[in-house]
Amino acid sequence: MKVLVLGAGVVGTTTAWYLQKQGHQVTVVDRQSQAGLETSYANGGQISVSHAEPWANSSAPLKVLKWLTQPDAPLLFRPKLDPGQWRWALSFLGQCTSAKAAHNIRQMVNLGTYSRGQLQALRQDAGIEYDHLEKGILHFYTNSAEFDGAMEPTRIMQNLGCDRQIISAERAVELEPALKPISNRIAGATFTPEDESGDARMFTQNLASRCSEAGVEFRYGTRVLGFEQAGERVLGVQTLCNGRHETLRADAYVLSMGSFSAALARQLGIFLNIYPAKGYSITVPVKNEEAAFEVSLTDDEFKLVYSRLGNRIRVAGTAELNGYSRKLDYTRCRAIVRRAAEVMPEAGCWDQAEFWTGLRPATPSNVPYIGKSHFANLYLNTGHGTLGWTHSCGSAAALADIIDGRKPDVDFTFTGL
Repeated sequence: MKVLVLGAGVVGTTTAWYLQKQGHQVTVVDRQSQAGLETSYANGGQISVSHAEPWANSSAPLKVLKWLTQPDAPLLFRPKLDPGQWRWALSFLGQCTSAKAAHNIRQMVNLGTYSRGQLQALRQDAGIEYDHLEKGILHFYTNSAEFDGAMEPTRIMQNLGCDRQIISAERAVELEPALKPISNRIAGATFTPEDESGDARMFTQNLASRCSEAGVEFRYGTRVLGFEQAGERVLGVQTLCNGRHETLRADAYVLSMGSFSAALARQLGIFLNIYPAKGYSITVPVKNEEAAFEVSLTDDEFKLVYSRLGNRIRVAGTAELNGYSRKLDYTRCRAIVRRAAEVMPEAGCWDQAEFWTGLRPATPSNVPYIGKSHFANLYLNTGHGTLGWTHSCGSAAALADIIDGRKPDVDFTFTGL
């Protein structure tokens, strides 16, 4: 079967990999010049099953209200005259109950655990290098109330099979000595030894090369404009490349265009409640090997993640609901640098920070759309928010099974099933 995948980020590229492994003829379309140049470009680098607590939880509404006047707040809502933004925000508030948060944690832990296993198998199969480390993820808390608030989500994750261990500040520093500068301020921590880290862009581009070697066609520099349809079936995708319009045709189509999926789906009358959550990252050279970390870290109070990528350090996080602009807000950039330098002053060359921002495709529940649309030959693999790297391989493997008429081997609520 001919399958056209729209989007060459980490989710679209992994989708192409699994589809070609199952014998399909796959073409991937992306407006960029290479794979992985948008939201996958400089994300936090974590394969984090333990990062499954959704933004929407019972404590979120008061926090968001408090953060409205803080330009460097971890989650910043900038109100606009945008019906999509307000619809998303109201849906987000509707997800802020303990019962719904517990349901969404279950969805994300199950998908994350499955996906991590798929990544490990793919890595061995394809022989891909991407500065990955298998040293776990350590969540540390410098606020005792935040640590206390993490206990119930951690218990839910443990019951779902996620080995997220509650540990003391002393144990946290034993596991990662780079935390010594703030050891007297750590209220507690959790550690998930099976979680990993790695460079998502390097992974995506190397996997795209493997896909090309296996026969997948990548059409870069090609913008997706819309669809041709007849009834409940997609007949083709209208594209523009070098000033030339072309309709690409296939037997099946996969929508994996991140934050831009929602607008495209609306042309077909499909409503996807996805809104861009602009995230930031800094990348710096390692300054002092002895002071730098190897265990990937999550600073929960400031909603920042730290990953060691070879001789580089990546610190990423925060979310800004402010439309589709990717303009850097240097107040938010400097806030990341300031916190990272406070936590590990000698680890990185903080004055050499390379700033980046990307639009993470967030749903109000943090649970992505994976599966069938109501069109017979259009499938969805989008809306992964901050966990696109974590969930990419599992989402792609599951969707390939769905396209082939098989039930995926993961307990997750797929669309259309």
